[in-house]
Amino acid sequence: MKISKFYSPNFDRKKRSNKSIKLIIIHYTGMQSERESLIRLCNHKSKVSSHFVIGLNGKIYRLVQDNQIAWHAGKSCWANYRQLNKNSIGIELVNKGHQFGYTNFKKKQLSNLVKICKSLIKKYKIKKRNVVGHSDISPLRKIDPGEKFPWKLLAKKKIGIWHNCRSGFLRKFREFKIYSKRDKIQFIKNLKKIGYCFSTNNKSSFNKTMKAFQRHYRKELINGVLDKECMIIAQNLSKKL
Repeated sequence: MKISKFYSPNFDRKKRSNKSIKLIIIHYTGMQSERESLIRLCNHKSKVSSHFVIGLNGKIYRLVQDNQIAWHAGKSCWANYRQLNKNSIGIELVNKGHQFGYTNFKKKQLSNLVKICKSLIKKYKIKKRNVVGHSDISPLRKIDPGEKFPWKLLAKKKIGIWHNCRSGFLRKFREFKIYSKRDKIQFIKNLKKIGYCFSTNNKSSFNKTMKAFQRHYRKELINGVLDKECMIIAQNLSKKL
């Protein structure tokens, strides 16, 4: 696996231990081109970076060393972790994103992403549940890597988690709204067990977190509304943890 060096100055000067690395966070660049993405991630004025960037043709760039804290997660939360820069490896996939013409991720991109993730998971003993998207850890602010990202494909390669419910079975329960308070409480418990952080008292927060969950696990309908299909998926996932 060939990796090209492309230095970014945007990282904390204090190094971290291998033991502190607990997550892999996947992003898309959301910019017009690979070149533009690299320039921004390596410009000290932008104050953003990542450890790796993977181009459309699969080319891998290393911007920040693993033992340095790159600035990619921002305000974020997953399970018991807060402000995730210090605990994570950030990987950016070149993609124009929702603003400039969101497209499917390329096969070579995904192939090399799998290679990097497998290497990092083995090296730092990262749990499958801790391979997540930017929208999972920052649902109030972010929507990347978005609904076109193939989480199911990665899970088949033991990167991240996925449910084992048949799509035909699930489809029957789509848009069956949940009215029972008891069911809603159970869904929230499952969502938090998976790792999502949100305020149960804030309707907007719950809605955006629901959309993040749907982008990851039920991309066919992203409406922020809890229905029975989402409830079944969350229940299935929680049993795997």
